[in-house]
Amino acid sequence: MRTAMTCAQTLNNPLSSTNPHLLPHKPDPIQLTQEEMKRVAAYRAADMVVSGMVVGLGTGSTAAHFIHRLAELMHKGSLKDIIGIPTSLKTEAHAIKAGIPLSTLNSHPIVDISIDGADEVDPQFNLVKGRGGSLFREKMIEGASRKFVVIVDETKMVACLGGSGLSVPVEIVPFSWKYTLSKIEKLFKDETGFSARLRVDQEKPFETDNGNYIIEMFFEKGVSGDLNEVSDRLLRLTGVIEHGMFLDMATNVVVAKTDGSVIILNK
Repeated sequence: MRTAMTCAQTLNNPLSSTNPHLLPHKPDPIQLTQEEMKRVAAYRAADMVVSGMVVGLGTGSTAAHFIHRLAELMHKGSLKDIIGIPTSLKTEAHAIKAGIPLSTLNSHPIVDISIDGADEVDPQFNLVKGRGGSLFREKMIEGASRKFVVIVDETKMVACLGGSGLSVPVEIVPFSWKYTLSKIEKLFKDETGFSARLRVDQEKPFETDNGNYIIEMFFEKGVSGDLNEVSDRLLRLTGVIEHGMFLDMATNVVVAKTDGSVIILNK
């Protein structure tokens, strides 16, 4: 005898019909915001830190997510005996507030791992950093690191440095800054579409933590030629302290994508 279907059975199986209007709705793909991607990359990089490490603490919005996560893991007891080396006064204040013990390169000249964001990353892991004005301290600390992990969202990946159209920063001494700017302009006079300017903040020259100024360089088609030669020519200019091209320094790049996935690139 055929058993009659009850109302309860019908309600418990509302999608059993072949009517296409009753098929399950396929959810839209995840689309993370840029800030969410930064947090995803930063949290993934925090997994690379182990207890007992001396950690270089980067500067910027992406690095801030990492510092938050690092402090969280320390407070939970998942990480112990961590010492942070901050790359800026802003990062130092953030780390102190978060309860991360701090030191300097004077006391810890070898850093186990540095984790920081980047403004641009090219296919060879060369970087543009320092648009926040902390490039000199970042380069010192990250250059002293056994491992330098870069955390970015996928929008920061470029074909060549300067290719985003945003600035490549150069830290210079304030003394006769216009003279130094003119020397930088002369150095790149053959670059099509090149321009350079002093960074200002509220109509005054922006000052780094070291009391220096920043020249912003713009390249219409990205930095051309051998990057090491470009670096050497810049650093030979009297008045130039350091530039924001971090060449052959990164060992790993953690890239967060809009769909929430993470790619880890290793040199």
